[in-house]
Amino acid sequence: MEYTLTQGYFSTKEEALAEIAARGWHALEYDAPAQEDELHWHDYDSVAFVLGGTCRIVFEDGNVMECGAGARIEQPSHVLHRSGNCAYQSVFGFSVSLQEMSLPICKPAAELKPRLPTS
Repeated sequence: MEYTLTQGYFSTKEEALAEIAARGWHALEYDAPAQEDELHWHDYDSVAFVLGGTCRIVFEDGNVMECGAGARIEQPSHVLHRSGNCAYQSVFGFSVSLQEMSLPICKPAAELKPRLPTS
């Protein structure tokens, strides 16, 4: 499963928060600093709503997803990715609460085991 980007999806933070609440998910506002990190993965699903700046996500194969304000990014669990050195403001929605997230939140790439196909 891959990340799904929808540009121009929303206009206000309130719209993003309402969608997260409608899912029964957990919201977190976050100002991401301009930094690059190592390839990693998460063991929970999330959705990101970019409020401002530029969000750049780099995937294992080198493909880059770049998006600005108004973008919505569906982020399924177990996908290798890293930050691409751009600062942005966002609202994240997580399928689990912050207290339920296993640590470390960013799991090392070497620990990702292949997922078996479902039939």
